[in-house]
Amino acid sequence: MADYLHREHAAPEGRPLLVLLHGTGGDENQFVELGRQLMPEAGLLAPRGDVSEAGAARFFRRRAEGQYDMADLARATGKMARFVKAAAERRQASGTIGLGYSNGANILASVLLDAPGVFDAAVLMHPLIPFEPAAVPQLSGLRVLITAGRRDPICPPALTERLADTLRAGGATVTLHWHEGGHEIREDEIAAAAQFLSGDASRVAA
Repeated sequence: MADYLHREHAAPEGRPLLVLLHGTGGDENQFVELGRQLMPEAGLLAPRGDVSEAGAARFFRRRAEGQYDMADLARATGKMARFVKAAAERRQASGTIGLGYSNGANILASVLLDAPGVFDAAVLMHPLIPFEPAAVPQLSGLRVLITAGRRDPICPPALTERLADTLRAGGATVTLHWHEGGHEIREDEIAAAAQFLSGDASRVAA
């Protein structure tokens, strides 16, 4: 299966790999500078979604806002898991961390639940998972930061809480960071991500 169009920034073997996943309408460039800022020692991998929605790149199809094409989500999840795993093996990465926003957070969360072990840690910014997995896998050792807006019109807080509970049910260590706004990324989220990725999740404000 063909790879994604992507940007890749190498690091010496044995360094972590940070995978950057854009939101709807973004591309492989959206979070590269943020990735460099957050983990300057890491290799970076930033794929472009392979689905077009009225010209906007996404990682999987949807039927409407919050109504996913589940067959295409399964396709995309498998493809992303294979893509990231192959990149990590090729680089002999010491660990694999994902950071995704909106649609990028959704495909990242889907990989966490469907292919445990591909990612060691993840930052999910404004994820929306409007379904419950048939079964929750064993996720012990996985660290997750979820950032969200309490007034997000796209990602209801109740569904954010449900995703956190689902990941915790599998044994993941989950930290939630809220701001009082909507679907936008705020500076405090970036600060929370920086603290989380430094390994000090205990300092991230709940």
